[in-house]
Amino acid sequence: MSTSGRGLHGRVLDTLGPAITAGDYPPGSVLRTDELAQRFDVSRSVMREAVRVLESMHLVESRRRVGVTVRPKAEWNVYDPQVIRWRLAGADRPHQLRSLTVLRSAIEPVAAALAAKHATAEQCAELTECALGMVANSKGHRLEGYLFHDIAFHRVILNASGNEMFARLGDVVAEVLTGRTRHEVMFEDPDPAAVTLHVRLAEAIRAGDAGHAEELTREIAEGALQELDILAP
Repeated sequence: MSTSGRGLHGRVLDTLGPAITAGDYPPGSVLRTDELAQRFDVSRSVMREAVRVLESMHLVESRRRVGVTVRPKAEWNVYDPQVIRWRLAGADRPHQLRSLTVLRSAIEPVAAALAAKHATAEQCAELTECALGMVANSKGHRLEGYLFHDIAFHRVILNASGNEMFARLGDVVAEVLTGRTRHEVMFEDPDPAAVTLHVRLAEAIRAGDAGHAEELTREIAEGALQELDILAP
């Protein structure tokens, strides 16, 4: 969702955030709040609010008598969903997609194995519902519908793992799945084999088969990486 829904400072962020993450303002660049306020035709208080948001993401730091300084990429909060969204919208997209997909391949198989041990009956039913929704939207260029169920599916697994650290990665996974769809880093329809793997994964978790759940999730992750090799090398 665009930050423009958050008012004037959101409009500033919609321009300034992507510019910083794209490298238009290299690390060490100093931005003057009054100059930015004039450029965006907003008040200083609105500009300060936008800067506070950027500071919370560790993209910039503000110092009296110095100004707003762009921080090195190594210090950014790269798990912030908005930072991920901005990076996916820019030239850094291939690297961002790959790094996020590798993260998923490391985390989600373990989460799926834990979900097979800890998922409630309600969570198992929700997984099955999501998988069937993915099947129903897997043909006919219905990628938005597929995306909705795909995000929900992976959120359930992370939550069902019973590990609060994994559960908090739900927004990160949602952003990479959304980025793959919105920026057309997918085939016109999802890979049928991947859809089938999700159905089988829901069944494995419902059956309490941790080993099979982990194996199937690794196959899903490997398929996502192979897609990137073809579509976003």
